[in-house]
Amino acid sequence: MKDFDVYQELAMSTAVYPQRGNNLAYPALGLNGEAGEVAEKVKKILRDKGGLLDEETRLALKKELGDVLWYVAAMCTEAGLSMGEVAEHNISKLRDRQNRSVLHGSGDER
Repeated sequence: MKDFDVYQELAMSTAVYPQRGNNLAYPALGLNGEAGEVAEKVKKILRDKGGLLDEETRLALKKELGDVLWYVAAMCTEAGLSMGEVAEHNISKLRDRQNRSVLHGSGDER
């Protein structure tokens, strides 16, 4: 998926962190932190807004999800993967599960 690879290249042109190119931990921790911020936004939608997503919160989610995407790009780069190949592999895995009627359930190797 070429668009993911283009995004990854553009995102990495903004990457500044310690030992870039040999530091999987930094983007892994950043990804976890940003995913937590997304979860916090959703929690506050439930707690403060009766579960309704307003435009202000939609914009806040957009920003946080962009940060998640950036850290995914950084992790892929650090691991020597392209986002495009990761996306293609994921869709292929899910289609296979769908064809075998095992989308529901648990376990990575179902």
